[in-house]
Amino acid sequence: MGLLGRYKREKAKADAFYKNIGKVRCPYFGLDIIFNSDGFHHLQFSAERERSKQEQLLKFSLLPAVPHILRNAGTIQEYRHTMEPVGQRRFSDGAREMREIEYWGVIAITKGPKPIRIKIILRRVGNGNIVFWSVMPTVKLKDGDSYLHLASTGIAEE
Repeated sequence: MGLLGRYKREKAKADAFYKNIGKVRCPYFGLDIIFNSDGFHHLQFSAERERSKQEQLLKFSLLPAVPHILRNAGTIQEYRHTMEPVGQRRFSDGAREMREIEYWGVIAITKGPKPIRIKIILRRVGNGNIVFWSVMPTVKLKDGDSYLHLASTGIAEE
């Protein structure tokens, strides 16, 4: 099976898994983290461009670890507060509305035969809900390295 076939299969599995999460209670915030369509979209796109199929597969493979990590998150390792454009271009000049956005980063080491450090990004626009935004390995990938095998290694063991 080629990359495109594998991509379609893994995307369908990740989409079904993601839709079943809904929300996860995080002890650090004492609130539910919402898993909405914006988060799944961001796994596939960044800065209004599609991520490479390899990068999307990597993010899909890390997704099973996210609920367990968030259910046990007692600390936050990163925080950022910004003003950013959000939503679709609405104005005749192509401008977008600017909103206050907060980001939090949770870093954890996965379980399994090949544990790795991953970072989960959470996001809140204005006074809205805190939503899952992204997941990624915290190490830089060298040429030839691949973490795409993670989906089958049990990284989300509880």
